[in-house]
Amino acid sequence: MLVAESEEKTREKERVVNECFPPLKMSGLSVQELQELCRDLHQKIDVVDEARYDMEAKVTKNEKELQYLNEKIVELKGIKRPNLKRVKKTTEDMLGACTDSSKLMKADFKANLKTVKKEDEKRGEVTDWRKNVEAMSGMEGRKKLFNAGQ
Repeated sequence: MLVAESEEKTREKERVVNECFPPLKMSGLSVQELQELCRDLHQKIDVVDEARYDMEAKVTKNEKELQYLNEKIVELKGIKRPNLKRVKKTTEDMLGACTDSSKLMKADFKANLKTVKKEDEKRGEVTDWRKNVEAMSGMEGRKKLFNAGQ
């Protein structure tokens, strides 16, 4: 169906072009006759260009008028705002958004740290490690470790 319509449109275009612009017969014409033919064609081209320019001017004028009228309609209706979703925020969140976030992060980081009491590690006297190994070896050393754990 679309193919048939497109063929019909092309035939219609060819028919209209042939009616408006019959084929030129330039064979057997003298130089003066050819010049006269060129002048006639230029006059026809000028007439067509003027008509095209007038149509373009009308179209642009109508487009501007449509745009103006659409703006007026929008002004009369008012701009429809979309419904906004409610977001629950605490006052701290709102203050945090207003102030410098890097400063707040530092302050919060220090405030949330746990305090740890350092126990003095029992440091024994520095002795020869070989003596300690010999003392802990065998059953005697295991017995000392077992008693120390209880």
